[in-house]
Amino acid sequence: MSQTSSIQAVQDALFASSHVAAILTDPQGLIQVFNVGAERALGYVASEVLEKVTPAAFMDPDELAGRAKSLGRRHSARVEAGFEALVWKAAPCSEDVFTLTQIRKDGSRFRAKVAVRGLCDEYGRITGYLLLSTDSHENLELRAANVLAQQVNMAKSGFLSSMGHELRSPLTAILGFAQLMESDLPRPTQSQAESILEIRKAGRHLLRMINEILDLAKIESGRLSLSLEPVSLATVMVECQGMTETQAQRRGIQMGFPTLETPWFVRVDSTRLKQVLMNFLTNAIQYNRPLGTVTVACEVTSPGRVRVSVRDEGPGLTPQQLTQLFQPFHRNGREVHGEEGTGVGLAVTRQLVELMGGSIGVESTVGSGSLFWFEVNASIDPEAALR
Repeated sequence: MSQTSSIQAVQDALFASSHVAAILTDPQGLIQVFNVGAERALGYVASEVLEKVTPAAFMDPDELAGRAKSLGRRHSARVEAGFEALVWKAAPCSEDVFTLTQIRKDGSRFRAKVAVRGLCDEYGRITGYLLLSTDSHENLELRAANVLAQQVNMAKSGFLSSMGHELRSPLTAILGFAQLMESDLPRPTQSQAESILEIRKAGRHLLRMINEILDLAKIESGRLSLSLEPVSLATVMVECQGMTETQAQRRGIQMGFPTLETPWFVRVDSTRLKQVLMNFLTNAIQYNRPLGTVTVACEVTSPGRVRVSVRDEGPGLTPQQLTQLFQPFHRNGREVHGEEGTGVGLAVTRQLVELMGGSIGVESTVGSGSLFWFEVNASIDPEAALR
């Protein structure tokens, strides 16, 4: 999704909103867009007003006349009552916010807070005006900002999803060709093999980043589906241990996993549980001290809840860093130390845990390491339930 289409998606969503009355005019004031919120607030349908009237038709004429006189006196200018009085202060590509009485189609009246913005082209020439208004007592700017923020998130998620899929296809091809080069005959020289290894390493890292961004986009757009079922925590532990052993050995990190006497079934999505635990484990290895340790523990914290914790011996986190830890694209200064990552992994992890009905947290002390934990709902061994 291009930047232009993302902006268009935001504009379309605002004009489709029923919470804020949005009216877009041409430079002379004739209405070009009359959104659902305006129809609901004023009682007209768009076809009755488009290209026919200015927004002044919905305002109390006496108040507009008074506003025109007040502006004229204050700025030593001649301001016409009517549409000019509405947009006079916003004309130089700026914004004006004020309160006026609006009149519905049935003649009823209500007080409304109105925000008017002058729209300009690249040369500073007025191309039209945008009027936002609401009849509630809520802050208009806050209401409009909330609508825009929701739609910006939707547009952003669509852009991230589109971008991720477009990047993943050529990246998969690059990794495939690198693998073919590695196994081709005659065998690569040592220098060539080292270069191919770097290509594959960088490619896998980029692919992991893309997958994290795609997961975040799916979660934010509500398109991520989970299959919650009884899953053996012991089995997940063994699988994740096997997948992180090489990384730990390469950094000289000692890994400690609990020996679970029972399978400890939990109600989760198996794939996503592995993703959560792998994120904790790889971070604990990556941000540990040289020759440090990673300790995994499991415990029942309350009836029906199981907690898994991962402790490292890294530099720890400050209270300020902890407040930003689970925010997307915040890396807490780790990029300065050359560590790979996007700052997306923990944000995705938190949302995955919460989507599975669990909770997540961290305890950390600067200089003494960190302990990350998540809790999920316990479940019954499916085979035992059948006996």
